Amino acid sequence: MAIEAGDFKTGLTVMVDGDPWVVLDFQHVKPGKGAAILKTKMKNLKTGSTQERNFNASTKFEAAQIERKQVQYSYEADNTYYFMDMETFETYELSEEKVGFSKYFLIEGMNVTLMFFDGSVLDVSLPDKVELTVAETSPAIKGAPSTQTKDATTDTGLTLRVPQFVEQGEKILVSTADGKYSSRA
Repeated sequence: MAIEAGDFKTGLTVMVDGDPWVVLDFQHVKPGKGAAILKTKMKNLKTGSTQERNFNASTKFEAAQIERKQVQYSYEADNTYYFMDMETFETYELSEEKVGFSKYFLIEGMNVTLMFFDGSVLDVSLPDKVELTVAETSPAIKGAPSTQTKDATTDTGLTLRVPQFVEQGEKILVSTADGKYSSRA
């Protein structure tokens, strides 16, 4: 099925130069003269690289046939992450470089989605927000403005900025898209 660049939406997977790519962000730009241009930020699902690319809005692409499977994250050992299909009990292994930044949001027993292309695992798809525990942070500064933030490290090793009122041991919601504090859990 052909998809025009003008019909792009976030999360859409298309074939570009023989590889499957996912659209992370896009913007329609209409210059004073000429055809509309689509500025996109895309991730190559085979290599994991992210690129900003421009396309004519009428450019056609083939939809990438990506299979998605619900799995449970089991554990990490020797920089390899293990996932289990809860229906067939089949185990999938992903290297730390394949998991990438997502490693900071994986909690044992968590349900995630694996994306497959031509039988091989491409990527881990996480929920928009995850609940993490603050493992380390400095105490709140008395009299500090409520908008002031401080450094914190979660139990998964993620370092982020949190509001002054967040204490060590507290559960917080973190955005998996950018690793930023969202709210208390």
